[in-house]
Amino acid sequence: MNPPIDPIAARLERELKHARPLIGCRFDPSGRFVFASSEDDTIQRFDLLTGTKTALLGHRSWVRGLAFVGTPIAGSGEVAAWQRRQTNLHAVAGFGGTMLPPPKAAPFTLISGDYHGNLIWWQGDAETPKPIRTVEAHKGWVRAVVVSPDGTRIASCGNDNAVKLWKADDGTLIRTLEGHASHVYNVAFHPDGTRIASCDLKGVAKDWNIKTGVADRDLDAKILTKYDPTFMADIGGARAMAFSPDGSKLGCAGITNVSNAFAGVGNPAVVVFDWKDGKAKVLKPKDAFQGTAWGFVFHPAGFSLAAGGGSGGRVWFWKGDDVVSMHMLTIPGNARDLALTADGERFAVANSGGSVYVYTFTPGPATTPVAPPKK
Repeated sequence: MNPPIDPIAARLERELKHARPLIGCRFDPSGRFVFASSEDDTIQRFDLLTGTKTALLGHRSWVRGLAFVGTPIAGSGEVAAWQRRQTNLHAVAGFGGTMLPPPKAAPFTLISGDYHGNLIWWQGDAETPKPIRTVEAHKGWVRAVVVSPDGTRIASCGNDNAVKLWKADDGTLIRTLEGHASHVYNVAFHPDGTRIASCDLKGVAKDWNIKTGVADRDLDAKILTKYDPTFMADIGGARAMAFSPDGSKLGCAGITNVSNAFAGVGNPAVVVFDWKDGKAKVLKPKDAFQGTAWGFVFHPAGFSLAAGGGSGGRVWFWKGDDVVSMHMLTIPGNARDLALTADGERFAVANSGGSVYVYTFTPGPATTPVAPPKK
Protein backbone atom coordinates (compact mmCIF):
# COMPACT_ATOMS: atom_id res chain seq x y z
CA MET A 1 0.00 0.00 0.00
CA ASN A 2 1.36 3.42 -0.97
CA PRO A 3 1.76 5.99 1.84
CA PRO A 4 -0.74 8.87 1.88
CA ILE A 5 0.18 11.79 -0.37
CA ASP A 6 1.65 14.72 1.54
CA PRO A 7 1.48 18.12 -0.24
CA ILE A 8 4.56 19.32 1.63
CA ALA A 9 6.51 16.48 0.00
CA ALA A 10 5.91 17.87 -3.51
CA ARG A 11 9.21 18.16 -5.35
CA LEU A 12 10.25 19.34 -8.79
CA GLU A 13 10.75 16.32 -11.04
CA ARG A 14 11.65 17.97 -14.34
CA GLU A 15 11.36 21.09 -16.47
CA LEU A 16 10.01 20.85 -20.02
CA LYS A 17 11.08 23.76 -22.23
CA HIS A 18 9.58 25.58 -25.19
CA ALA A 19 10.76 28.71 -26.99
CA ARG A 20 7.59 30.76 -26.46
CA PRO A 21 5.34 31.60 -23.47
CA LEU A 22 2.83 28.90 -22.52
CA ILE A 23 -0.88 29.44 -21.87
CA GLY A 24 -2.32 26.12 -20.71
CA CYS A 25 -1.36 22.55 -19.84
CA ARG A 26 -3.00 19.16 -19.30
CA PHE A 27 -1.93 15.54 -18.79
CA ASP A 28 -3.39 12.88 -21.08
CA PRO A 29 -5.53 10.19 -19.36
CA SER A 30 -2.54 7.85 -18.86
CA GLY A 31 -0.26 10.53 -17.39
CA ARG A 32 2.39 9.78 -20.00
CA PHE A 33 2.14 13.05 -21.93
CA VAL A 34 1.93 16.69 -20.94
CA PHE A 35 0.24 18.90 -23.54
CA ALA A 36 1.00 22.63 -23.35
CA SER A 37 -0.48 25.39 -25.51
CA SER A 38 1.77 28.24 -26.58
CA GLU A 39 1.57 31.84 -27.77
CA ASP A 40 2.97 30.65 -31.14
CA ASP A 41 -0.46 29.02 -31.80
CA THR A 42 0.95 25.51 -31.36
CA ILE A 43 0.23 22.75 -28.87
CA GLN A 44 3.39 21.04 -27.64
CA ARG A 45 3.25 17.39 -26.55
CA PHE A 46 5.97 16.30 -24.11
CA ASP A 47 6.50 12.54 -23.64
CA LEU A 48 7.52 11.98 -20.02
CA LEU A 49 8.87 8.54 -20.84
CA THR A 50 11.15 9.32 -23.78
CA GLY A 51 11.67 13.08 -23.50
CA THR A 52 10.33 13.57 -27.04
CA LYS A 53 8.68 16.90 -27.84
CA THR A 54 6.11 17.01 -30.67
CA ALA A 55 4.34 20.08 -32.09
CA LEU A 56 0.64 19.89 -32.97
CA LEU A 57 -0.04 22.30 -35.85
CA GLY A 58 -3.55 23.31 -36.90
CA HIS A 59 -4.74 26.25 -34.83
CA ARG A 60 -4.33 29.80 -36.12
CA SER A 61 -4.70 31.45 -32.72
CA TRP A 62 -3.94 30.84 -29.06
CA VAL A 63 -5.36 27.73 -27.41
CA ARG A 64 -6.64 27.71 -23.84
CA GLY A 65 -9.04 24.76 -23.78
CA LEU A 66 -7.55 21.24 -23.69
CA ALA A 67 -9.53 18.09 -22.89
CA PHE A 68 -9.24 14.35 -23.51
CA VAL A 69 -11.40 11.34 -24.33
CA GLY A 70 -9.69 8.20 -23.06
CA THR A 71 -9.52 5.78 -20.15
CA PRO A 72 -7.58 7.09 -17.13
CA ILE A 73 -4.89 4.73 -15.87
CA ALA A 74 -4.62 4.39 -12.11
CA GLY A 75 -1.37 4.46 -10.17
CA SER A 76 -0.96 0.69 -10.59
CA GLY A 77 -1.32 0.87 -14.38
CA GLU A 78 1.41 -0.11 -16.85
CA VAL A 79 2.44 3.43 -17.75
CA ALA A 80 2.56 4.67 -14.15
CA ALA A 81 4.55 1.60 -13.11
CA TRP A 82 7.01 2.18 -15.96
CA GLN A 83 7.35 5.82 -14.89
CA ARG A 84 8.23 4.79 -11.35
CA ARG A 85 10.84 2.28 -12.50
CA GLN A 86 12.29 4.71 -15.01
CA THR A 87 12.39 7.57 -12.50
CA ASN A 88 14.49 5.41 -10.20
CA LEU A 89 16.95 4.93 -13.05
CA HIS A 90 17.21 8.60 -14.07
CA ALA A 91 19.88 9.24 -11.47
CA VAL A 92 22.03 6.59 -13.18
CA ALA A 93 21.29 7.09 -16.86
CA GLY A 94 19.92 10.64 -17.06
CA PHE A 95 16.57 11.56 -18.54
CA GLY A 96 17.86 11.54 -22.12
CA GLY A 97 19.07 7.95 -21.95
CA THR A 98 16.02 5.72 -21.67
CA MET A 99 17.04 2.42 -20.10
CA LEU A 100 13.70 0.65 -20.45
CA PRO A 101 11.75 0.31 -23.71
CA PRO A 102 8.66 2.50 -23.32
CA PRO A 103 5.26 0.84 -23.71
CA LYS A 104 3.04 1.76 -26.62
CA ALA A 105 0.95 4.81 -25.80
CA ALA A 106 -2.66 4.10 -24.86
CA PRO A 107 -5.06 5.55 -27.47
CA PHE A 108 -6.87 8.79 -26.65
CA THR A 109 -8.41 11.80 -28.36
CA LEU A 110 -7.48 15.41 -27.66
CA ILE A 111 -10.03 18.20 -28.16
CA SER A 112 -8.62 21.73 -28.16
CA GLY A 113 -10.34 25.12 -28.36
CA ASP A 114 -8.85 28.35 -29.70
CA TYR A 115 -9.42 32.11 -29.67
CA HIS A 116 -11.01 31.99 -33.15
CA GLY A 117 -13.87 29.90 -31.78
CA ASN A 118 -12.81 26.55 -33.22
CA LEU A 119 -12.68 23.10 -31.64
CA ILE A 120 -10.17 20.66 -33.15
CA TRP A 121 -10.10 16.87 -32.62
CA TRP A 122 -6.72 15.07 -32.66
CA GLN A 123 -5.58 11.47 -32.23
CA GLY A 124 -3.40 12.41 -29.30
CA ASP A 125 -1.29 9.24 -29.15
CA ALA A 126 -0.30 9.33 -32.84
CA GLU A 127 3.39 9.73 -33.66
CA THR A 128 2.63 13.12 -35.21
CA PRO A 129 -0.95 14.14 -34.35
CA LYS A 130 -2.83 16.01 -37.06
CA PRO A 131 -6.31 17.60 -37.02
CA ILE A 132 -8.99 15.02 -37.78
CA ARG A 133 -12.01 17.28 -37.27
CA THR A 134 -12.58 21.04 -36.92
CA VAL A 135 -15.84 22.49 -35.64
CA GLU A 136 -16.76 26.18 -35.67
CA ALA A 137 -18.02 26.13 -32.10
CA HIS A 138 -18.31 29.71 -30.79
CA LYS A 139 -18.32 33.28 -32.05
CA GLY A 140 -15.18 34.50 -30.35
CA TRP A 141 -12.80 32.79 -27.95
CA VAL A 142 -13.33 29.26 -26.75
CA ARG A 143 -12.42 29.82 -23.12
CA ALA A 144 -12.61 26.22 -21.85
CA VAL A 145 -13.30 22.65 -22.99
CA VAL A 146 -14.19 19.68 -20.76
CA VAL A 147 -15.23 16.06 -21.29
CA SER A 148 -18.08 14.32 -19.46
CA PRO A 149 -17.20 11.59 -16.92
CA ASP A 150 -18.37 8.86 -19.31
CA GLY A 151 -16.42 10.36 -22.23
CA THR A 152 -19.43 10.67 -24.55
CA ARG A 153 -19.98 14.45 -24.44
CA ILE A 154 -17.93 17.61 -24.60
CA ALA A 155 -18.84 20.98 -23.10
CA SER A 156 -17.32 24.23 -24.32
CA CYS A 157 -17.84 27.87 -23.43
CA GLY A 158 -16.80 31.20 -24.87
CA ASN A 159 -17.16 34.85 -25.63
CA ASP A 160 -20.60 34.46 -27.24
CA ASN A 161 -22.05 34.03 -23.71
CA ALA A 162 -22.92 30.42 -24.47
CA VAL A 163 -22.19 26.96 -23.15
CA LYS A 164 -22.43 24.24 -25.79
CA LEU A 165 -22.72 20.49 -25.50
CA TRP A 166 -21.28 18.23 -28.24
CA LYS A 167 -21.03 14.54 -29.07
CA ALA A 168 -17.46 13.50 -28.37
CA ASP A 169 -17.24 10.95 -31.17
CA ASP A 170 -18.29 13.11 -34.14
CA GLY A 171 -18.61 16.73 -32.93
CA THR A 172 -22.37 16.95 -33.44
CA LEU A 173 -23.98 19.78 -31.48
CA ILE A 174 -26.37 18.40 -28.85
CA ARG A 175 -27.67 21.64 -27.40
CA THR A 176 -26.77 25.24 -26.56
CA LEU A 177 -27.17 26.43 -22.98
CA GLU A 178 -28.13 30.11 -22.99
CA GLY A 179 -28.57 32.42 -20.02
CA HIS A 180 -25.23 34.06 -19.25
CA ALA A 181 -25.15 37.83 -19.82
CA SER A 182 -21.37 38.03 -20.34
CA HIS A 183 -18.43 36.01 -21.63
CA VAL A 184 -18.38 32.50 -20.16
CA TYR A 185 -14.91 31.87 -18.76
CA ASN A 186 -15.12 28.29 -17.58
CA VAL A 187 -17.20 25.14 -17.48
CA ALA A 188 -17.09 21.84 -15.56
CA PHE A 189 -19.04 18.57 -15.55
CA HIS A 190 -20.35 17.33 -12.23
CA PRO A 191 -18.85 13.88 -11.48
CA ASP A 192 -22.31 12.25 -11.73
CA GLY A 193 -22.55 13.44 -15.34
CA THR A 194 -26.04 14.93 -15.02
CA ARG A 195 -25.14 18.58 -14.48
CA ILE A 196 -22.78 21.24 -15.78
CA ALA A 197 -21.45 24.28 -13.92
CA SER A 198 -20.27 27.41 -15.73
CA CYS A 199 -19.03 30.82 -14.63
CA ASP A 200 -18.91 34.09 -16.54
CA LEU A 201 -16.94 37.34 -16.48
CA LYS A 202 -19.33 38.91 -13.96
CA GLY A 203 -18.88 36.07 -11.46
CA VAL A 204 -22.26 34.43 -12.08
CA ALA A 205 -21.94 30.65 -11.77
CA LYS A 206 -24.82 28.60 -13.20
CA ASP A 207 -25.92 25.07 -12.33
CA TRP A 208 -27.30 23.50 -15.52
CA ASN A 209 -29.50 20.43 -15.82
CA ILE A 210 -28.06 18.70 -18.88
CA LYS A 211 -31.29 16.85 -19.69
CA THR A 212 -33.50 19.97 -19.74
CA GLY A 213 -30.87 22.54 -20.75
CA VAL A 214 -32.13 24.84 -17.98
CA ALA A 215 -30.04 26.52 -15.27
CA ASP A 216 -31.79 25.60 -12.03
CA ARG A 217 -29.85 28.10 -9.91
CA ASP A 218 -27.18 30.79 -9.90
CA LEU A 219 -24.24 30.78 -7.49
CA ASP A 220 -22.55 34.02 -6.43
CA ALA A 221 -18.85 34.24 -7.33
CA LYS A 222 -18.93 38.02 -7.80
CA ILE A 223 -15.93 38.42 -5.51
CA LEU A 224 -13.98 37.30 -8.60
CA THR A 225 -15.01 40.30 -10.72
CA LYS A 226 -14.57 44.07 -10.73
CA TYR A 227 -15.51 46.98 -12.97
CA ASP A 228 -12.66 49.49 -13.19
CA PRO A 229 -14.15 52.94 -13.91
CA THR A 230 -10.75 54.38 -14.82
CA PHE A 231 -10.26 51.99 -17.73
CA MET A 232 -14.00 51.40 -18.18
CA ALA A 233 -13.40 47.65 -18.25
CA ASP A 234 -14.51 44.54 -16.40
CA ILE A 235 -11.92 42.11 -15.12
CA GLY A 236 -12.60 38.76 -13.51
CA GLY A 237 -14.29 35.47 -14.25
CA ALA A 238 -13.37 31.94 -13.24
CA ARG A 239 -9.91 31.38 -14.71
CA ALA A 240 -10.17 27.81 -13.43
CA MET A 241 -13.11 25.65 -12.37
CA ALA A 242 -13.24 22.18 -10.83
CA PHE A 243 -15.46 19.82 -8.85
CA SER A 244 -14.15 17.75 -5.98
CA PRO A 245 -13.93 14.03 -6.86
CA ASP A 246 -17.09 13.25 -4.86
CA GLY A 247 -19.00 16.18 -6.37
CA SER A 248 -19.69 17.84 -3.01
CA LYS A 249 -17.70 21.00 -3.78
CA LEU A 250 -17.20 23.34 -6.73
CA GLY A 251 -14.16 25.63 -6.92
CA CYS A 252 -13.87 28.77 -9.04
CA ALA A 253 -10.46 30.48 -9.14
CA GLY A 254 -9.53 33.97 -10.29
CA ILE A 255 -8.69 37.47 -9.06
CA THR A 256 -10.20 39.69 -6.37
CA ASN A 257 -9.50 43.10 -4.79
CA VAL A 258 -8.70 44.53 -8.24
CA SER A 259 -7.31 48.07 -8.18
CA ASN A 260 -6.10 48.26 -11.79
CA ALA A 261 -7.86 46.26 -14.49
CA PHE A 262 -5.37 47.15 -17.22
CA ALA A 263 -2.37 45.81 -15.28
CA GLY A 264 -4.30 43.02 -13.53
CA VAL A 265 -3.43 44.33 -10.09
CA GLY A 266 -5.30 42.34 -7.46
CA ASN A 267 -5.04 39.20 -5.38
CA PRO A 268 -5.65 35.51 -6.19
CA ALA A 269 -8.69 33.85 -4.66
CA VAL A 270 -10.70 30.63 -4.97
CA VAL A 271 -14.42 30.55 -4.24
CA VAL A 272 -15.45 27.07 -3.05
CA PHE A 273 -19.17 26.28 -3.03
CA ASP A 274 -20.88 23.55 -1.08
CA TRP A 275 -22.69 21.99 -4.04
CA LYS A 276 -25.71 20.95 -1.99
CA ASP A 277 -26.62 24.25 -0.31
CA GLY A 278 -24.65 26.71 -2.47
CA LYS A 279 -22.88 28.32 0.48
CA ALA A 280 -19.45 29.69 -0.35
CA LYS A 281 -16.11 30.24 1.31
CA VAL A 282 -13.05 31.97 -0.11
CA LEU A 283 -9.60 30.37 -0.14
CA LYS A 284 -6.67 32.77 -0.07
CA PRO A 285 -2.87 32.46 0.12
CA LYS A 286 -1.34 32.85 3.55
CA ASP A 287 1.29 35.27 2.25
CA ALA A 288 0.67 38.45 0.27
CA PHE A 289 0.73 38.00 -3.52
CA GLN A 290 -0.29 40.25 -6.40
CA GLY A 291 -1.83 38.45 -9.34
CA THR A 292 -4.41 35.89 -10.47
CA ALA A 293 -5.15 32.25 -9.69
CA TRP A 294 -5.01 30.63 -13.13
CA GLY A 295 -5.42 26.99 -12.15
CA PHE A 296 -7.19 25.05 -9.41
CA VAL A 297 -7.84 21.36 -8.64
CA PHE A 298 -9.12 19.23 -5.79
CA HIS A 299 -6.70 16.43 -5.01
CA PRO A 300 -8.22 12.98 -4.28
CA ALA A 301 -6.19 12.91 -1.04
CA GLY A 302 -8.36 15.65 0.46
CA PHE A 303 -6.39 18.85 -0.14
CA SER A 304 -6.62 21.41 -2.93
CA LEU A 305 -4.04 23.37 -4.89
CA ALA A 306 -3.96 26.42 -7.14
CA ALA A 307 -1.35 28.08 -9.37
CA GLY A 308 -1.01 31.83 -9.65
CA GLY A 309 0.83 34.40 -11.70
CA GLY A 310 1.39 38.13 -11.46
CA SER A 311 4.30 39.09 -9.27
CA GLY A 312 6.08 35.83 -10.11
CA GLY A 313 4.64 32.34 -9.92
CA ARG A 314 3.26 30.31 -7.03
CA VAL A 315 1.48 27.07 -6.21
CA TRP A 316 -0.59 27.10 -3.01
CA PHE A 317 -1.99 24.16 -1.06
CA TRP A 318 -5.03 24.16 1.25
CA LYS A 319 -5.75 21.40 3.73
CA GLY A 320 -9.32 20.06 3.98
CA ASP A 321 -11.76 22.88 4.72
CA ASP A 322 -9.09 25.43 5.69
CA VAL A 323 -9.45 28.81 3.97
CA VAL A 324 -5.80 29.90 4.42
CA SER A 325 -3.06 28.05 2.52
CA MET A 326 -0.80 25.72 4.48
CA HIS A 327 2.07 25.39 1.99
CA MET A 328 3.51 27.23 -1.00
CA LEU A 329 5.93 26.59 -3.86
CA THR A 330 7.69 29.28 -5.88
CA ILE A 331 7.63 28.91 -9.68
CA PRO A 332 9.89 30.95 -12.00
CA GLY A 333 7.88 33.43 -14.05
CA ASN A 334 4.11 33.74 -13.99
CA ALA A 335 2.16 30.50 -13.65
CA ARG A 336 -0.66 30.36 -16.21
CA ASP A 337 -2.23 26.94 -15.72
CA LEU A 338 -2.20 23.88 -13.50
CA ALA A 339 -2.89 20.21 -14.30
CA LEU A 340 -3.10 17.04 -12.18
CA THR A 341 -2.65 13.44 -13.32
CA ALA A 342 -5.60 11.07 -12.96
CA ASP A 343 -3.80 9.13 -10.21
CA GLY A 344 -2.86 12.32 -8.33
CA GLU A 345 0.85 11.46 -8.27
CA ARG A 346 2.00 14.45 -10.35
CA PHE A 347 0.99 17.98 -11.21
CA ALA A 348 2.26 20.36 -13.86
CA VAL A 349 2.44 24.14 -14.08
CA ALA A 350 2.73 26.04 -17.37
CA ASN A 351 4.44 29.41 -17.15
CA SER A 352 5.01 32.58 -19.14
CA GLY A 353 8.70 31.78 -19.57
CA GLY A 354 7.95 28.86 -21.89
CA SER A 355 8.43 26.02 -19.40
CA VAL A 356 6.23 23.32 -17.94
CA TYR A 357 7.33 22.35 -14.44
CA VAL A 358 6.36 18.80 -13.49
CA TYR A 359 6.15 18.05 -9.77
CA THR A 360 5.70 14.71 -8.05
CA PHE A 361 4.49 13.73 -4.59
CA THR A 362 6.39 10.43 -4.65
CA PRO A 363 9.71 10.06 -2.79
CA GLY A 364 12.89 10.48 -4.78
CA PRO A 365 16.24 12.22 -4.97
CA ALA A 366 16.45 15.75 -3.63
CA THR A 367 16.08 18.52 -6.17
CA THR A 368 17.57 21.98 -6.25
CA PRO A 369 14.97 24.51 -5.01
CA VAL A 370 13.63 26.79 -7.74
CA ALA A 371 14.81 30.34 -7.12
CA PRO A 372 12.28 33.16 -7.42
CA PRO A 373 12.71 35.39 -10.47
CA LYS A 374 15.01 38.39 -10.13
CA LYS A 375 13.28 41.73 -9.82
